[in-house]
Amino acid sequence: MRLSTYFLPTLRETPAEAQIVSHRLMLRAGMIRQSSAGIYAWLPLGFRVLKKIEAIVREEQDRIGCQEMLMPTLQPADLWRESGRYDDYGPEMLRITDRHERDLLYGPTNEEQITDIFRYSVQSYRQLPKLLYHIQWKFRDEIRPRFGVMRGREFLMKDAYSFDLDAAGARRSYNKFFVCYLRTFARLGLRAIPMRADTGPIGGDLSHEFVIVAETGESEIAYHRDLLSMDWAEAHIDMDGDLQPIVDGFTEKYAATDEERDAAQEAALGDALVTGRGIEVGHIFNFGTKYSGKMNATVRDQEGKAIQLEMGSYGIGVSRLVGAIIEASHDDTGIIWPDSVAPFKVGLINLKPDDDGCRTACEDLYAKLQAAGGAPLYDDREERAGVKFAEMDLIGLPWQLVVGPRGLKSGTVELKRRAGGERRELSLDSALSELI
Repeated sequence: MRLSTYFLPTLRETPAEAQIVSHRLMLRAGMIRQSSAGIYAWLPLGFRVLKKIEAIVREEQDRIGCQEMLMPTLQPADLWRESGRYDDYGPEMLRITDRHERDLLYGPTNEEQITDIFRYSVQSYRQLPKLLYHIQWKFRDEIRPRFGVMRGREFLMKDAYSFDLDAAGARRSYNKFFVCYLRTFARLGLRAIPMRADTGPIGGDLSHEFVIVAETGESEIAYHRDLLSMDWAEAHIDMDGDLQPIVDGFTEKYAATDEERDAAQEAALGDALVTGRGIEVGHIFNFGTKYSGKMNATVRDQEGKAIQLEMGSYGIGVSRLVGAIIEASHDDTGIIWPDSVAPFKVGLINLKPDDDGCRTACEDLYAKLQAAGGAPLYDDREERAGVKFAEMDLIGLPWQLVVGPRGLKSGTVELKRRAGGERRELSLDSALSELI
């Protein structure tokens, strides 16, 4: 992509309404623009990151045998009355009446909808277990939306649902998602710590939040220091085997957020205790028969007896993750994208576009990077070098390849790694070899 034709409305000044780092940098980097309070348009750069995150989330859901579908954003209010949550959910739910005086709502979550679909589609125990998910925009009418996409009213969520015949099967499904989430966040360049959590309005008696450590996090967290070094992302794991030992390896170590913290346990940890702030990026729930019982979602067992389904739900805030990654990975000059979610892999900077040698070298590098899938963003604009460097640092691409007339005379270009700022003078072929 050529920057001269790319829609990238960056800002030099920080908007007054932006209170946290991710909100400031997303606005300044031309990733989003506010439409109304808590609702944002995703501009090309931000949308590319959003789709990268979505793709990784989808790949890891598919890996555990979770099947993708798509449910509507508007749901019948009668389903929520059936579960008892229509009046309980509160003013965060956006309620709508259509022209036929039918009550609808803009879904903040989908437990009722998926239970309704499942109860009319599955009748036999032979059809279980099932794991289903979708990635869909949702709406919660926050009274004070703030912090950009971190606490907006409209947001993109991945929510999955498990259906099992008994509690043991439900726990196996829960463990699958637990390990799946560890892998997902690691691929996104994040170290997520699972913490036992309150089930809130979703319900149930087993729940974990996945929290990333960030100085600007919304929650106070405390955890055993060993959790930071535990990583199953690259390990070969049989997702159909017994995952309980992996889950136990994490959950047996102390980790808690806000109201779940225990002063006595923390005192006993001594030097092993780490405190700080964190951002929730995922939440998993095992709520048993809470919805299947109220909505009469059953299957027939081997004896023909009706059995209420054991269920769980599993959420990842896809759009929230964009902000969370920035909160965890930035410096004073801008964003530092992990390679896996960067909108472009390399920023190709032509320091002197009107120089024939620079232009020829850059066009050649640009073509070769594109052909090899190197995902370059080519800054071919007639702008001062300082402006080009500042904007590349701001948008945070993993690599910067700088081409100038002085270096070309000696057959070299400068390759900069955004994370850490390391700079090296390399030949054109060596730079290409490293990037491709």
